[in-house]
Amino acid sequence: MSDDREERGGEGLVSVGINNKGFRSPLIDGGRGNAVTRGGIRPGFSMQRCGRLNDLLYVRPDSDESGEVRTSIGQASSDHGVNFNGAGPSRSGESPWVYRMKSQDDFVEVPNDFFATVSDSFVGDELLLEAGRGSSEDVWNHKRARVLSCTQACRYVALASSGSGTSGSPVNAGLGISQGASVPPGNDMVFYLNSTSDDGDGREPMDSNGGGGDNGDEGTPSNSEDFEVRMDLTDDLLHMVFSFLDHINLCRAARVCRQWRAASAHEDFWRCLNFENRNISHQQFREMCYRYPNATEVNILGVPSVDILARDAMNSLRNIEVLILGKGQLGDAFFHTIGDCPVLDRLSITDATLGNSIQEIPIYHDRLRHLEIIKCRVIRISIRCSQLERVSLKRTNMGHAMLNCPQLRWLDVASCHKLSDASVRSAATSCPLLTSLDLSNCSCVSDETLREIALACPNLSILDASYCPNISLEFVRLPMLTNLKLHSCEGINSASMAAISYCSLLEALQLDCCWLLTSVNLDLPRLRCISLVHCRKFVDLNLRCPSLSSITISNCPVLNRISITSNSLQKLVLQKQENLTTVSLQCRRLQEVDLTECESLTNAICEVFSEGGGCPNLKSLVLDSCESLARVVLKSTSLVSLSLVGCRAMTCLHLSCSNLQQVFLDGCDHLEEASFSPVGLQSLNLGICPKLSLLQIDGPLMTVLELKGCGVLSKADIHCPNLSSLDASFCSQLKDECLSATTESCPYIESLILMSCPSVGPNGLSSLSRLPNLTVLDLSYTFLIDLLPIFETCLQLKVLKLQACKYLVDNSLDPLHRAGVLPSLREIDLSYGSICQSAIEELLACCTHLTHVSLNGCANMHDLDWSTSSGRHFKCEDLERSDVDSQDVQPNRLLQNLNCVGCPNIKKVVIPLSARCLNLSSLNLSLSANLREVDMACLNLSFLNLSNCCSLEVLKLDCPRLSSLLLQACGIEEQVVEAAVSYCNSLETLDIRLCPKISTAVIGRLRTVCPSLKRLFSSQSP
Repeated sequence: MSDDREERGGEGLVSVGINNKGFRSPLIDGGRGNAVTRGGIRPGFSMQRCGRLNDLLYVRPDSDESGEVRTSIGQASSDHGVNFNGAGPSRSGESPWVYRMKSQDDFVEVPNDFFATVSDSFVGDELLLEAGRGSSEDVWNHKRARVLSCTQACRYVALASSGSGTSGSPVNAGLGISQGASVPPGNDMVFYLNSTSDDGDGREPMDSNGGGGDNGDEGTPSNSEDFEVRMDLTDDLLHMVFSFLDHINLCRAARVCRQWRAASAHEDFWRCLNFENRNISHQQFREMCYRYPNATEVNILGVPSVDILARDAMNSLRNIEVLILGKGQLGDAFFHTIGDCPVLDRLSITDATLGNSIQEIPIYHDRLRHLEIIKCRVIRISIRCSQLERVSLKRTNMGHAMLNCPQLRWLDVASCHKLSDASVRSAATSCPLLTSLDLSNCSCVSDETLREIALACPNLSILDASYCPNISLEFVRLPMLTNLKLHSCEGINSASMAAISYCSLLEALQLDCCWLLTSVNLDLPRLRCISLVHCRKFVDLNLRCPSLSSITISNCPVLNRISITSNSLQKLVLQKQENLTTVSLQCRRLQEVDLTECESLTNAICEVFSEGGGCPNLKSLVLDSCESLARVVLKSTSLVSLSLVGCRAMTCLHLSCSNLQQVFLDGCDHLEEASFSPVGLQSLNLGICPKLSLLQIDGPLMTVLELKGCGVLSKADIHCPNLSSLDASFCSQLKDECLSATTESCPYIESLILMSCPSVGPNGLSSLSRLPNLTVLDLSYTFLIDLLPIFETCLQLKVLKLQACKYLVDNSLDPLHRAGVLPSLREIDLSYGSICQSAIEELLACCTHLTHVSLNGCANMHDLDWSTSSGRHFKCEDLERSDVDSQDVQPNRLLQNLNCVGCPNIKKVVIPLSARCLNLSSLNLSLSANLREVDMACLNLSFLNLSNCCSLEVLKLDCPRLSSLLLQACGIEEQVVEAAVSYCNSLETLDIRLCPKISTAVIGRLRTVCPSLKRLFSSQSP
């Protein structure tokens, strides 16, 4: 048996539950406030009322010869429990006795004036307790917290510990949060508050298993099992984990088990009582204040009866430091009670009605340092706090405010519309130590008030006078200011800059939406930040500020001139200044400039950013959509990135920037002349410059050059010794002389694309002999007649593209398959050409080293029949046999990819095993409208595309590795398809959409004959 029994505790009763394995869980002393645990007695604990325990036996300790006190316990009934109370003899001067079960390590420490009674021991067994001397401090260090999960009869009470010598957080006797209790989401706090109410019956609430307090053996199952789940969490570790939880999650954790409930109730977690916008009753709030008298912060913003709860908090919580409340009415009694909170440090009232009458509301306190009265309704307010440092009266509807706060340093009266000019003046001037003042949206404030404040508050450093229409700053001197905000001040104009210029300590200035402001001329040595946004009449800006590091200017439609001198400015952004024509910069640390859509900038702007222009460390320059720029000439050793996107009027570009790494020229449609000499570019893409005729490039680091779309380029002087890729597609005016000069100055070109360059002739092709590393050559859409210069000069060529070269004669390819030229050639593209059938057949038959062949759209190509003349037919397994006559077998082809898309005259494709296409993996015959028969035996073929072959009738496949077969829109019969795929053991994808002769009934059979099929695309669902 393992059931723990609980006893109704009397005065001074201490109880420990015991089972046959030792002590199970600590019970609590109700009279003394002490707890008996594994490790000793700790003061400051409350007693949980236990169930009734019958047949108590009195046990008297006796001393044996060794001096040990032995207590012998006789027979009892089936339940176990050891109980100690204070009625026994007292031995003054002796240390506490430590009682433990024999052969167990569980210690229970009790005072030496206790005696023991035992009930419900094992029948016929003798339970022996040994009494010895021990130190409670030493034994307490071995304590271990357990989480026990037992049968219905196993119940225990929780221990709420706060440490020796500290005041505990009493857990009310009725804290009935059961394990596994179901609580609606979002109501955890309310549930916790309700569960802490004392029902007064003195009974322990039911556990999660539904059992209540014991009465004899009632409710105890006769056949229970000892089931324990231990979680080794010490109290300190659990305390540390719970310290990361908010109140809602603490309440949820309290429902897990009684140990967690006790740990979550520790007062360290409830220093701040936050009930913002919660429906807490008056009784619940009083109980929380009673349970946690040491709470230092209370938030009752938006709770019912906020006035009553606030007074209760101030009366019962003597250590309260922060009080947050609002959304209700606060009577006069509340403000008279504030003085009774001796340590109150911060008071925050939001959206409340203050006072019960029209009398003045007093706030008097000697230690209050922070006061916030925000969006409140009050007639008059009087504040007398000798230690007050911060006051916020923002958006409070009041007509007068009297301040007697000699230590006040921060005052906010923003949006106090009813506060008169005289009231603002009186309040501010009564605070001689004021350093920050917010007067924004106080429409009555005048220059006279600012003059008075400047005289009375010599330490004022921050002033916010935004949205004050009567302020012009004329004859106002504020030399102490470091931060000045004048957002939307209608009276601020150019004359006001004279007053601002006297602010020699000014660091931040905001002049947004000052519509009368036309010019700003400031010489402020400490100014670091200035903002000028939406200044409609602003024309001229002149700043001489060595410390200026940030400037914000936007939506100033008539801004025309800017002059900035600064040693700290690193980034300048002046986007969308349509009328800006003149920019003068003396900023030696400036690195980034963005002048996007400054449409009026002229060519003179280039001098500002060139050497000697005042920006020696400029790295990034953006001049996008500056449509007035016609000639851009830049010479800079620091410039790294340049963007001229959308400069449509630019016709001439000269860049001499040795460290330039990026240049963007998209949309420069009218560029006629470009020079990059020298530049540090590694790649250059000129985009589409249809009018570019003259190009000069000196790029020692350049490896990639794209001139695609420079249709009229006739002269290109390219000196790029490390160039490896040149794309001159559609350069129709590029002649042999230019190509010859380029190959001479760029000997390391590996890829050369001359597609649609009809002016390139034999002389230009002969110059390719200077390119020993050339491997890719594209001469598509040219007027080539003879390929002999290529065969003689490009010995290392691997890829040759000759699309739509319609002037090539039939014997142009003879050197390839007869003389064996270009032995490294692996890919050839003859699509849309006029080569005859015989030339194509000889090429495919003899050039067995080719891996990729494209014959798309070749009208002269007919049947593709690679069967041998002997007619001998091999099966796939024959290739593994050694008895196949080697004389009957052709050399292995390296062909991997064959494309014959849109060949209208192909009717038959036969590729037997004897063709030795062992490497063929992809074959594309789509759009071959007259194709009727396909008979293939390819060991490694994985992709076959026969889409839109509407005449296809015969399909024979012996392709064991075929994984994708596309038959979309083919006129083939379903029986033919079924027979063909039966030999394709690896087929995974089959597309038979839009096949009119294939019904949905065949889908099931296809999956049967081809079990490897994973994706089957059909127009109709089966």
